[in-house]
Amino acid sequence: HAKAETSPLIAQAGAIDMVRARWESNFATMEPFVGKVLDADVSARVATFARRYLDGRARLFATRIEEGKVRDGHGDLLADDIFCLDDGPRILDCIEFDDQLRYGDVLADVAFLAMDLERVGAPEAGVRFLNWYREFSGETYPASLADHYLAYRAHVRAKVACLRVAQGDDMAGAEAAQLLELAHDHLRRGRVVLALVGGLPGTGKSTLAVDLADRLGWSVLRSDEIRKDLAGMSHTDRRDDDFGAGLYDERSTTVTYEALLDRARTLLELGEPVLLDASWNSNQWREAARAIAADTVADLVELRCDAPMEIARQRLVARAGSGADASDATTAIAARMAGAADDWPTAVTIDTSRSREESANAALARL
Repeated sequence: HAKAETSPLIAQAGAIDMVRARWESNFATMEPFVGKVLDADVSARVATFARRYLDGRARLFATRIEEGKVRDGHGDLLADDIFCLDDGPRILDCIEFDDQLRYGDVLADVAFLAMDLERVGAPEAGVRFLNWYREFSGETYPASLADHYLAYRAHVRAKVACLRVAQGDDMAGAEAAQLLELAHDHLRRGRVVLALVGGLPGTGKSTLAVDLADRLGWSVLRSDEIRKDLAGMSHTDRRDDDFGAGLYDERSTTVTYEALLDRARTLLELGEPVLLDASWNSNQWREAARAIAADTVADLVELRCDAPMEIARQRLVARAGSGADASDATTAIAARMAGAADDWPTAVTIDTSRSREESANAALARL
């Protein structure tokens, strides 16, 4: 891939409109098989997930072109085309009858083999292969893009299996259904999500956000850290401002939330799911987050952490004593914030008085 040809013509194969056109061509070809060979509900979800991803990711696909990631590749890299010989592997059978079918994102090329390894029952080998490719090529693609291309390649093979059914191959029906499920699973896994993780100080929202990020591999943006970044402070520098004053006055809060949401928008456009750790006490900023989720066609999840007052108080005291956290909240500030908070009826309440694992599991069920 590093030596493969690229050009403005080749690069167009990775443009979002071209990727969308390929999906739509697949949908049209497979329509006669829906409800017969292919499950209608799974087919509908595949179409919805694929279109939603593309609708919000124009910036990601443009970036891939700008970085020279669209090249003349193999085009049909299946396990059957790789022969492991004594002196090394041989890769055969690249597409020769249509140059356009070889052109595409290098990730789409390697996703074909990763998908095929999963199809034949070796998903762990597919994961290792993609990890090696990322490491040795210095790739920086988001996981959601790999899932999207894995799904696309599975969908292409499902289409081929459907055409074999039409030609009288009765065994191909089960293969088509399996491949459609594979496409569905990767598209579901690759959904781009904006998750608001909120609650009063001491309710464990930052801990929950970190635990979710560790499990899911998602990005976390924390309002307390951004607020101090904007003020030119270290995250662990302490401020004793009153509620609504100094670093926490209305202007600073506005600037902080605007920066938080602006950074979230960029990540979402680039295919990165995001957890936003903030109090989210004001409906004004929740509405702003909802607008960004809509603009970027991201799935929005709102989580409100809750814990008994005494547990929250103990956590705040311990955190202040550690001197290692970006939050300056005290029990007095938490009480003032509770009195000023807007109702949040759209949020799912997560009881964080339980263990970290139980809280994370409850949140994951919603995500």
